Amino acid sequence: MQIYLPIAEVSVNIFLALGLGGIVGLLSGMFGVGGGFLMTPLLFFIGIPPAVAVATGANQIVASSFSGALTHFRKRTVDLRMGGMLLAGGLVGVVVGMVIFNYLRRLGQVDLLVQLLYVVFLGIIGLLMFVESVRAFRRSRRIGAELPRRRRQRNWVHIWPIKMRFRTSGLYISVIPPIMIGAAVGVLAAIMGVGGGFIMVPAMIYILGMPTKVVVGTSLFQIIFVAALTTLLHAVTNYTVDVVLAVLLLLGGVIGAQFGTQLAVKIKPELLRLLLAALVIAVCSKLAFDLLVAPAEPYSISLRSGR
Repeated sequence: MQIYLPIAEVSVNIFLALGLGGIVGLLSGMFGVGGGFLMTPLLFFIGIPPAVAVATGANQIVASSFSGALTHFRKRTVDLRMGGMLLAGGLVGVVVGMVIFNYLRRLGQVDLLVQLLYVVFLGIIGLLMFVESVRAFRRSRRIGAELPRRRRQRNWVHIWPIKMRFRTSGLYISVIPPIMIGAAVGVLAAIMGVGGGFIMVPAMIYILGMPTKVVVGTSLFQIIFVAALTTLLHAVTNYTVDVVLAVLLLLGGVIGAQFGTQLAVKIKPELLRLLLAALVIAVCSKLAFDLLVAPAEPYSISLRSGR
């Protein structure tokens, strides 16, 4: 069953759009990511223009993240204080990212930039997460049970000033690193149409030293507001949010997120990170393949009315 998307100016299958939203919502609840790193490339693959995919994908992230965050709030696995620091930097980063996005759009280079950023970031992060996750998974299987978490050694996040105690995460660190991480994610959210969870989650685990069970809910909490601001700015400045497509993705995303949060508590943290790493690498490989391989029809001719 086909439906016409007025902003994207293409027709898509309704059930395909609902399915994409459901898959991304499932991942959102399982991994604590908004799902934009997967949603936006998938929208590329079904023929949605990159500018519309970025703006509309960010809109879908709001609903799936909100649905997943509610479940984590009930389980008390959200560090609101840490989430507030990440959010403070994220909102500033979104504004900066929108300035960059609009400038490149005027130059006609935004489509290529978005795809290249996905390949670079997904490739680097996916490989790093995969290597670390495999090592952790092998250690846990060799012993027969999950190793107790070692106390992290002091690093640069402990040396910086303006320290704050994050009781839910069991940390006493400077607020500067979380704000910097949030700002970096905010810039990428505006340019790439992502919530930034695929960067936020590894950063919270490996840089800030947060426990995995708190990372997922805290990441989703921050993503809600960053993705909402991204959607609003794209809608006001670029008019690239396709409401029809957004509604279909939202319906699927909300349902999928509820199933994802239930699966997350049943899977070991090491296996969870390994699955996320494999998924990131798979999406990166597909994008890189599309960029490197010449299209079957390099040129196309379109007729416009009045000419």
